[in-house]
Formats: sequence, C-alpha cells, structure tokens
Amino acid sequence: MKKLWKVILSSLLLIGLSGCGSSNDVEQVMDAQEVYGCNVLNVYNWGEYIGEDTISNFEQMYNAKVNYSLFDSNEAMYTKLLGGSAYDILVPSDYMIERLIEEDLLQPLDKNIITNLDNLADGVKNLPYDPDNTYSVPYFWGTVGIVYNKNNVSQEQIEEEGYNILLDEQYKGRVYLYDSERDSFMMAFKALGYSMNTEDENEIQEAYQWLLDVNEAVDPAFVTDEVIDAMANGEKDIAIMYSGDAAYVLSVNEDMAYFTPNSGTNVWSDAMVIPSNAKCPGLANEFINYMLTYEAAYDNSYTVGYTSANAEVMDELSQEYDPSAYIPRTNFEKDEVFKHNEVLKKELTDLWIKVKNS
Repeated sequence: MKKLWKVILSSLLLIGLSGCGSSNDVEQVMDAQEVYGCNVLNVYNWGEYIGEDTISNFEQMYNAKVNYSLFDSNEAMYTKLLGGSAYDILVPSDYMIERLIEEDLLQPLDKNIITNLDNLADGVKNLPYDPDNTYSVPYFWGTVGIVYNKNNVSQEQIEEEGYNILLDEQYKGRVYLYDSERDSFMMAFKALGYSMNTEDENEIQEAYQWLLDVNEAVDPAFVTDEVIDAMANGEKDIAIMYSGDAAYVLSVNEDMAYFTPNSGTNVWSDAMVIPSNAKCPGLANEFINYMLTYEAAYDNSYTVGYTSANAEVMDELSQEYDPSAYIPRTNFEKDEVFKHNEVLKKELTDLWIKVKNS
C-alpha cells in the first residue's frame, strides 16, 4: 500500500546481508527462453517497493529481462490494466485483488511452479480475498496504528483512548492524519465500534461527524509520505501511520512509539498476481516463486522496511526493527481486511473531501 520511506536505514542495520547473495555471485538456474518461449517479464509494482539486487539477481538466474514499472495507487494500476496494458506481474492491495478476481482479470497461479508457499508467515495465509492463494501470493503486509512521542503523550492515555485521543484538544496542531479516505474512515469506524466495511448509512454519518470533530479538536495536518521524515524528526506528537513506516521512524527516533488500538485496525496486504493477458505467465510464476525465497524476501524487506511475507525473514528482521511495528498483530477479532465496495468507496471519498474542507 505504498507509503514508503527512502533507503537510509542501511547503515544502521546489518553491514553484510548474510545469505542474501549479490548480483556478483548469482548462478543461472534456467534459460527462460528455452523453457517458456519468452524471456521478458513486465512487472508493475509500487514505487520504492523492492530490494536493491532482487531484479538483477532474477535476471541472471533465469537469463531474462525484467521491465519494471511503477504505480502510485491501486486505482491507477487498475485503470492502466483496463486500458489494455499487458503486464506479467502486478502487486495490488487486498481489496483490489478481490475486485480483479471478481472481474476475471487474473489467471490462477501454477502451484507446480510456485513451490515455496510454505515459506509464508501464518499471518498472511488464508486471507479472505483469496483464501487458497489461487490467484495471489502475499508480498508485504502490515497494520495501521498510532505513532506518538513518548515524552509528550502518555502510553496510558494512548492505550486507554486509542483513536479517540484525536479528540483531545491539548494536541491541537500536533497531529498528522494520512490523507486517505479509507484509512481515516477506518479509524473513525473503529473508534465508534463499527466494522470498517460497514454499509450502514447511520454508521457512515456518525463516522463522518467523528472526523469533523477531530478536525475541530486537533486541526490535523493531512499528509502522505512526508509524514515519515516529519515524525522521524519529531515535528509533531501524534501521527496515524502504516506499520512499515512506523518501524523506520522508531528505528531512528527513540522518542517515538507505535500502538495498534484495541478497538481494531486494518490489517493490509499487497500481493503478487498474474493478469489474464500476461504474455509470459510461466516465467511470471517463476518470479513469484523466486520472491518467496529467503534471499529475495530478505533483500526486499531489508531495503524497503515493510514486513516480509516470508516467515523466516520476518522473524529475523524483527530483531533489527521494533517488533511492535514490524510484526503485525494477528488473530485479533476486531481487526479487519478491506473489502471491495465501489459504492462505499465513492461515498467515503466525497465525505472525506468535505472533512478536509471543513
């Protein structure tokens, strides 16, 4: 989902990537042209969302060429796909994958090729939008929560009030909100005790009023990726952030902490899929299988900072990042995954514009 930070953590983490290999010591394991009749792979992914050596290592291993393109939203990716653009690999978010499946825009994965599914962490297995991994394999995952300055905001208050701390006028002018109708209405619904996938009009209007009250109480700054460096620099006391970004902030600013409210949150995931019109699906399946290996998954998560879907990598890197942010909460009954609902999304988008203009 994208909300990413620049790679400035490398000098603070491990100097050597033991076991990860580099582009200088990768051996060819297959000639893609001979096996699949094609050796060019078109990958469409989020910006700054892949390891430094991941692509080059794959190209050497399979004697292939990867054309790597970037998108900045699920909707932009969807529009490009509907426009006829042919990609072999996409990395959409959960609700968008649900939509692509519903609209027959994806092809089933070849599990005779993708043999590394056992490497997945338990938290990204059996996800509701594709419970059997028929069409998708998780890439990164995480939660949405509160980053706060421990010197100015008490742990007790955060734990007691959760998202409702945003109604406390003592923090006026000291709060960042992520400029996203989905995430903002999610926290409003959860603060009120509702499902973030509700279609109840009364609940939607209550959430809208809650956000108007937040606007009045704390006058938040609406931001996107700039919140990462801002909180790393301690510019405000409270921010709603994605856990992967929070892990970075906590790693460089010891005054910051991360909390996932007890009222529940969004557990999100981005996953690799193969479009129906892919030109080189066999090699695409090989790419997905390769991305599940320890070496590729470590390079990705070490470089980007988001939680790996590979269980071994997740456990190892939780020793480098604060586990409160790097290890997503699992099996919590009030946490949810976003469902695809275009009617609800449009309504929330319209209401969110009103919130920001209030």
